[in-house]
This record gives sequence, structure tokens and C-alpha cells, in this order.
Amino acid sequence: MDRDRDFGEYVDARALLMRRTAYLLCGDWHRAEDIVQTSLAKLYVVWPRVRRADTVDAYVRKVLVRAAIDEGRRGFFRRERAVADVPDTSVSASAPDFDVRRALAALPVGQRTILVLRFWEDLSVTEVARLVGRTEGTVKSQTAKGLASLRDLLGNPKLEERR
Repeated sequence: MDRDRDFGEYVDARALLMRRTAYLLCGDWHRAEDIVQTSLAKLYVVWPRVRRADTVDAYVRKVLVRAAIDEGRRGFFRRERAVADVPDTSVSASAPDFDVRRALAALPVGQRTILVLRFWEDLSVTEVARLVGRTEGTVKSQTAKGLASLRDLLGNPKLEERR
């Protein structure tokens, strides 16, 4: 029972941050929740081994990124999205973070993943390279290209046309 309590405490402490990170990786709150659930299920299986290590957060981050990549490979999320009701919250089109999220969603998955890990998760180039399985040079070049694309997209008022 100690395992379940420890796991529950970890989830309570980290679930919101995991969900936000997953959202930045995929750009959809529903997919983000699915990614977090998948990651937590995988974490629960290995929890007795992982919780003894000081690298639980690093392991969870890696599982989260891989789950996001796997979800992105599935084609069924790319179909049209019909909703019955308008969302409860609204964001004005002039809100700066709204434009950043739209611009981030318009980036290729690889660049978006690297930017989220570098600037949202505040990881080093070395850590990001290890997480995504690329060289440090690739991470640096994709960071530069991603930032340039973001600057271009944020300077362009019609982000939707670029998607």
C-alpha cells in the first residue's frame, strides 16, 4: 500500500506540470491528458524501481516526450474536430500567449518538442539531445530554426494560413 500512496503523492505534485508540458508538446488539451495518462500508466509499472532513484522527474519527462511522439504518429487526431459546445474559457485573439501557443502548434513536431524541452522544461542541450535521441548539434540547429520560425509566425498576423 505504501507504493500506491507514494505514487499518488508524486502524481498529485507533478500532474499539472506534466499536463502543461504535454499540451505544449502536442497543442491539444485532450491529447495532453491522454499523453499524461499513458505516461503515468507506464510510470506506475516501474514505480518500485524508479522511485528509489533521484531521477524520477527525468524518467517521467522522457516517457512523456516519447508518449507525445507516439501520439503524434497516430493519424486519427489529425482529422476534423467537431465539438458540441463552446469551451468554458475564452482567449482573446490579442492575448500574447495565445499567439505563442498557435505559433508553437504550427511548428513541426521535432522543433516544437525541442523548444518545449529547452525553454519550458529548462533543460540543457545535452539533456534534450539525450531525451530525443539526437546529437547536440541537431538540438542546437533545431532550436535555432524553431526560434526563427516562431519569430516569423508571431510577426505574421495570419498564423492559421501557415498551418
